[in-house]
Formats: sequence, structure tokens, C-alpha cells
Amino acid sequence: MLKPVTSAASAIAAYDSVAKGAPGSIGGSIGKGLGTGGGAGDGGAFADLVKSAIQEAARIGKTAEQASIAAVNDRADIGKVVTAVAEAELTLQTVVTVRDRVIEAYREIMRMPI
Repeated sequence: MLKPVTSAASAIAAYDSVAKGAPGSIGGSIGKGLGTGGGAGDGGAFADLVKSAIQEAARIGKTAEQASIAAVNDRADIGKVVTAVAEAELTLQTVVTVRDRVIEAYREIMRMPI
């Protein structure tokens, strides 16, 4: 159970415990929910998820680029090239949308009163 913050010192202590992912704090609960084990230094499952999504996006971009180069050299089916480029475009749009949502969430958190 979380204790209400009654002074500046207790607010600082609460922020510190959240940053460290202490058990019983909001950060500890969030960390456990994400499978990170609650440690602030622990990369955790969320970081692995983001990393694998970025790697997949890069792989899709490289595939589209290789298909485009093959098409320029008359060695590829134009249908496969169009499909690869459309997939890369959709992936890029998804990555940009996720980035914008993360930035928006960060800004919203920063506007929260203590």
C-alpha cells in the first residue's frame, strides 16, 4: 500500500524509491508488471521488446532496399518490390507513431504536479 506524500522530503524519498524500483513503490509494481524484476538498472522485457522491434524495422527496410536495387538491375519481380517497399513504409510509419506517443507520454508525466 502506498503512503500519501505529506512533505517535500517524503516526496523526494518517494521519487527515489520509484526510480530504484523499490518493492511496494509504484515503480516496483510497474517493473514487475513489465517483467523487469523491478530493478532500475535491469534492462527488462520492455527494453528487449523495443530493441527487437527496432531490429525488425531495420531488417524490413534493408529487405525493401535490396528489392529496389534488384529491380533497378532487372533482377526482381516488380510486385515483390512494391510489396517490400509498402511494408517498409508501413513499418516506418508505425515506428514514428510509437515514438510520438512515447514523447507525448513523457511530456504528460513531466506536467504532472508533485
